[in-house]
Amino acid sequence: MDISEVARRTGVPASTLRFYESKGLICATRAAGGRRRFAPGVLDQLALIALGQAGGLSLDEIHAMLSPEGAPRVDRALLLSKADEIDATIKRLRAMSQSLRHAAACPVENHAACPTFQRLLKAAAAGRLSQKDAKPKVARDTS
Repeated sequence: MDISEVARRTGVPASTLRFYESKGLICATRAAGGRRRFAPGVLDQLALIALGQAGGLSLDEIHAMLSPEGAPRVDRALLLSKADEIDATIKRLRAMSQSLRHAAACPVENHAACPTFQRLLKAAAAGRLSQKDAKPKVARDTS
């Protein structure tokens, strides 16, 4: 396949394909006239690159996990580390979502008077907003 066909089939711009080739992520041969030719396996390699990038891997990390033939050499420790990072990000985002929902639904007219909102502000300012900090306490009806 030539570079335009690979770009058309994958949605990866030709400039990116040339960049990936220069980084050693994919390989091309040169046909008559110097045009790049890619083996059909390049489609799988590009899918692996996209998957790695979606998982937060850098191109260097992805490159380290590709054999010269393009087959994956999975670094399980790196993948577990990235999964832990994603879990931590999800936890922070969930806490932020809960904080925003509390602020939007808080019955106190002035948020500055809401103890839960004040606790959330302090946690956010200290950079330690966690899911535990973000869970608003529900007042119990004692009547």
